Amino acid sequence: MISVEGLKVEFGVKPLFSNVSFVINERDRIALVGKNGAGKSTLLKILCGKEHPTEGTVNVPADTTIGYLPQVMVLQDSTTVREEAQKAFADIQLMKQRVDKLERQMSERTDYESDDYMALVEKYTTEHERYLMLGAEGYEAEIERTLTGLGFDRSDLERPTSEFSGGWRMRIELAKILLRRPDVLLLDEPTNHLDIESIQWLEQLLAGWSGAVVLVSHDRAFINNVSNRTLEISCARVIDYKVKYDEYVVLRRERREQQIRAYENQQKEIEDIRQFIEQFRYKPTKAVQVQQRIRQLEKMQIVEIDEVDNAAMHLKFPPCLRSGDYPIICDEVRKAYDHLVFDHVNLTIKRGEKVAFVGKNGEGKSTLVKCIMNEIPFDGTLKIGHNVQIGYFAQNQAQLLDESLTVFQTIDNVARGDIRLRINDILGAFMFGGEASEKKVKVLSGGERSRLAMIRLLLEPVNLLILDEPTNHLDMPSKDVLKEAIRAFDGTAIIVSHDREFLDGLVTKVYEFGGGKVREHIGGIYDFLQSRKISSLNDLSASSSTQPSPTRPAADEKPATQAKANYAERKEQQKLIRKTERAVEESEKKIAKMEQRLKELDTLLCDPKNAADMTLVGEYTDTKRSLDEEVERWEKLSEELEKIAID
Repeated sequence: MISVEGLKVEFGVKPLFSNVSFVINERDRIALVGKNGAGKSTLLKILCGKEHPTEGTVNVPADTTIGYLPQVMVLQDSTTVREEAQKAFADIQLMKQRVDKLERQMSERTDYESDDYMALVEKYTTEHERYLMLGAEGYEAEIERTLTGLGFDRSDLERPTSEFSGGWRMRIELAKILLRRPDVLLLDEPTNHLDIESIQWLEQLLAGWSGAVVLVSHDRAFINNVSNRTLEISCARVIDYKVKYDEYVVLRRERREQQIRAYENQQKEIEDIRQFIEQFRYKPTKAVQVQQRIRQLEKMQIVEIDEVDNAAMHLKFPPCLRSGDYPIICDEVRKAYDHLVFDHVNLTIKRGEKVAFVGKNGEGKSTLVKCIMNEIPFDGTLKIGHNVQIGYFAQNQAQLLDESLTVFQTIDNVARGDIRLRINDILGAFMFGGEASEKKVKVLSGGERSRLAMIRLLLEPVNLLILDEPTNHLDMPSKDVLKEAIRAFDGTAIIVSHDREFLDGLVTKVYEFGGGKVREHIGGIYDFLQSRKISSLNDLSASSSTQPSPTRPAADEKPATQAKANYAERKEQQKLIRKTERAVEESEKKIAKMEQRLKELDTLLCDPKNAADMTLVGEYTDTKRSLDEEVERWEKLSEELEKIAID
């Protein structure tokens, strides 16, 4: 369908691609992979004609249609969602206008026996048959199926597109591309603005797609479920693996090992040749052999190993003060705009827990995060625990960077104290070493911007991480390292994400947002899916509104008197929790004060002139005994608080 021959792209001294050739066939499901900045988005733009290569050709047959979804697009429209989606059928609508016009002409004429009339009937019949063959009669139903599959409610279809966020408007653009049914689909990060159930709907659609698909995605499960072929951009070349993504990972590892062995053998051979040249350079009897080896070195093609394999992103959150036992407590939290977002939210997040917020977009995940950050007003009580220091990674964090600054300046502007001496080391650990630190933010890819935004988060010690879609634009190695870092983080983490693979093995509790409620599920992300007894996450939103939670019964199932009694009981429990928590905090302050005094007494008693001072010795003994008693009291209070919270 599309043939690429001898492709070369140069933006600077080093080419982005060189001598790249491959063919996209019908029914290919190609995963385009490579490190951030390798040129994946550039290659998609070249395939659809948005950009042109320095050398080489891209051959597209005249009758082949291409649908391209860029990673970022400028959206300007003033139509409703339905009207915008109908633009995908502009040709069919023009055809319908022609058919209607012919039909009117036939109804207005009475010369039924004339040749002109018979020609008109024949023309109408031909146009009408073509119209029906294109499935025109059912395109409105197809519009609804596609938009609802991508997460829209039917009531949304008549709303102006200007009322929707950028993420939802990107879904409309994706819907328009899918509705056109192009021969080749080029999708650059299509899952970034989709929730879990919409991603699975798109998976199923692409699995049955009649044409070819080329996609860039950092959602490992999505790309593996869709792909049957993998193109890797590495060392300015494209390597073609005729397998799905998971199998590619295995073959890539084997190829990497072969590369290393070939590189080591070649380096040894080069060293031997150079030694021979140096040893016999000035011996006339060896002149011919020396020249042969010099030519051998000049002709040798050096084995390259992609630098992404040599540079590991070491991500470690700095140590921070220990927070209270319960960093977040929500008591009857409610938020509404012109419509209810959620109500009766009661949740308690313990210190050290890693929890996920999941659900359809628009159900309130990011809204509750903003309530926790005190960015928006809300009803109810939301308590932030003692000593809690929050690190917040917003969904649009990467877009908030100043594009006029370099990578180094971006970090230097927010670094404080001794950390400024280690900026280059930190940037190097995030693969911004050397000349990369002098790049302007405006030339960075989406993944590089996300990594840079993540570095900013790491400069401050925190004990509560709130990450809103942290994996958007991160490549898979970076996601793996971030996942391990969060898993090793000794603080508390709230992760809003649609990435199943990222959440798997990371979180131990899932909060499901849907239908104005927030339901708690103990266990990991796949435990949650199994507990909902659904084979596909496409049914998640429907089942959320019709089925009670497996862990918390739906409110409308309780008799009114029982609900009132439970509410009073819960209020009393929250009151007891707050009282016990205050006692824990007071105990922690006493412990800290006594530990500080013991350090001071230690210093004084180490001085020989105070060694026989019995007053200091007596104070040290009394303070130590009091500290032991207070620690024992703190442990009992903590156990009591934990028991109350569980009950």
